[in-house]
Amino acid sequence: MVNQYYLVFFIALIISLSLTPVAKRLAYRLGAIDVPKDDRRVHKNPIPRMGGLAIYAGVVISVLVILPIDREMIGMLLGGTIIVIMGIFDDIKPLSAKTKLAVQILCAGILVYFGLRIGKFNIPFMEGKAIYLGIFSIPVTIFWIVGITNTLNLIDGLDGLAAGVATIAALSLAYVAHVVERPETAIMTLAIAGAASGFLPYNFNPAKIFMGDTGSLFLGFMLAAISIDGAVKGATALATVVPVLALGVPIFDTTFAICRRALNGRPIMEPDKGHLHHRLLSAGMGQKRTVLILYSVSATLGLSAAFYSNSKVLDSMLVLLLASAMMYISINAVDFQKQKRSEKE
Repeated sequence: MVNQYYLVFFIALIISLSLTPVAKRLAYRLGAIDVPKDDRRVHKNPIPRMGGLAIYAGVVISVLVILPIDREMIGMLLGGTIIVIMGIFDDIKPLSAKTKLAVQILCAGILVYFGLRIGKFNIPFMEGKAIYLGIFSIPVTIFWIVGITNTLNLIDGLDGLAAGVATIAALSLAYVAHVVERPETAIMTLAIAGAASGFLPYNFNPAKIFMGDTGSLFLGFMLAAISIDGAVKGATALATVVPVLALGVPIFDTTFAICRRALNGRPIMEPDKGHLHHRLLSAGMGQKRTVLILYSVSATLGLSAAFYSNSKVLDSMLVLLLASAMMYISINAVDFQKQKRSEKE
């Protein structure tokens, strides 16, 4: 089985790496170009989008080569394919937020139809205790899928950030899946990690191509689905804790963004420059440094999930505190830099 882990990872990586230049040429041909039109964008020149097609191909082909097809896999791949098709249209000509939300809800509904749903919340640190959702299982599942799908999309604001965070989250979930003896889930997750890694050489600063909504929504959707199926299905409190830790950076950043906009009386879906990566940039960190800081935070959270999966709760808590400290220091570094600049002026 370990050999299959390596095989699926490298098949996905090689396919994604090989097809990214093809996706780049196709993006130019279809007009899927990101032209910087506002101050939220940090790139200065037009960059092709739709690199997510290479990621999609890497995931789907590698999984179909290694794993037998079952009902849950059909649901994930069908929903993911619809997400990718929507992303292609959105990368060529932006769709309305309502249209994208409707398609995401449809794809989440497909997962539910094919048997993937959150049936209960296991209570951390209280073995055997759980909150059973009953009739609320379907809306909670749809909320989780749509929410995680969009969190990864929202952090896709710097070269290499979404691809790197998705890789780290996928590797964390794959490890936990292996620990709880769910090899099929580990293989699915390693396919995502491999495909995202294969895309990174073209996407890391300075980016030659963006993954676009084609890639960020697909990665978010697949990670959300796998975290339900996955790493943790039926594995006590892991089902609640691990996905939140592994996907901690996009989840926390999106949560803070929603709270910030609500407190300021602004629509929660309105874009702004208050995301953590924007704040680090404004402190003069630079793109590469900012991305590496967020990689470190994401990896620390993933390590915490790994410790928790091995029943090392104290170690997990200590690592989680370290991750919190890293985020706190990063945020306060921004405020400190701004204060120094204002004093100079």
